[in-house]
Amino acid sequence: MADPRDARYAELLVDECVGVQPGWQVLVISSPEGRPLVEEIAALIGRRAAYANLRIGFGGLGSLSWAKEAPMELLATMPDVDRHAIMTCDALIQVQAPENTREGAGLAPERLQALQLAFAPALQRLANEGVPWVGCQYPTPALAQEAGMSTQDFADFLYGACLLDWDAERVRMRRYADRFDAATTVRIVAAGTDLTLSIEGRRTEVDAGGKNVPGGEFFTSPVEDSAEGEIAFTEFPAVYGGRELQGIRLRFESGRVVDASADTNEEFLRQVLDQDEGARFLGELGIGCNPGITRYMRNTLFDEKIDGTVHLALGKGIAEVGGTNESAIHWDIVKDLRDGGRIELDGEVVQQDGRWLV
Repeated sequence: MADPRDARYAELLVDECVGVQPGWQVLVISSPEGRPLVEEIAALIGRRAAYANLRIGFGGLGSLSWAKEAPMELLATMPDVDRHAIMTCDALIQVQAPENTREGAGLAPERLQALQLAFAPALQRLANEGVPWVGCQYPTPALAQEAGMSTQDFADFLYGACLLDWDAERVRMRRYADRFDAATTVRIVAAGTDLTLSIEGRRTEVDAGGKNVPGGEFFTSPVEDSAEGEIAFTEFPAVYGGRELQGIRLRFESGRVVDASADTNEEFLRQVLDQDEGARFLGELGIGCNPGITRYMRNTLFDEKIDGTVHLALGKGIAEVGGTNESAIHWDIVKDLRDGGRIELDGEVVQQDGRWLV
């Protein structure tokens, strides 16, 4: 059933995040559960005198039933029809609306990795060629269940986190981001964690309703060989490829993960880290700032923006802020700093227990 807030949601995506122009070919990717929002998006694209090219399928990387049965050589190669769509579209909007958030857990890790590698070249275009894109979620029962909420409560939460005054949020976060831009070294300290990163020469980008909705973070790519120390992601589970990992601990030397463990699914963690050489290096440091997100949801799109948290992404760097690390993965893992954690910039404490001191 359509929600009256979907119209505002569509305006945020089409006008503010992507900025659809007349004549554009806009690729809209979703699943049947996202239809109410997709209909609003398509109608608005039409009113902007642009083309809405809908791709409605099952699962995030194509049909899982096909992915379980197809030969590996097919999995590792993007079909020409999909490649053409992504390589020629003027903008892309992806609405995640899963029926089952753990559907991917039934796919063998090597098959998931092959699919990711197949789509990497086309995704590279979105990252490096200035093609406008945005990813978001639509409130489905599966996402609500994952968060431990009723569907209506989750919908209220989602719209509350997404439909903010993003102009005001941009100004607020830019003030903190400017302090990072003026620094060369970041240190993250908490229980089981003492990690130092260099951000010298890197730019900090503010996400205020931009490529990932909801916004509510600022981020950069650490210097690739700079990470030293260890970090314990013990507050929240990390979810990747439909699998949940508890208690991830990583130790870095010269930027590279040299030791990794997890309380659950440790073998899967090692498989991900061994996928390619870049998977053991950091592609992103992000700082969560969304005032509407205060609790863990088992949903990385929201969890990485929890006010008072940081997240590190293993794998592919972000070219627009200076990142150069190459990998088929980009895995955001969230660390809560609200109980005894702190962030230092060039030796100065700028955030303590999730509260800003600057």
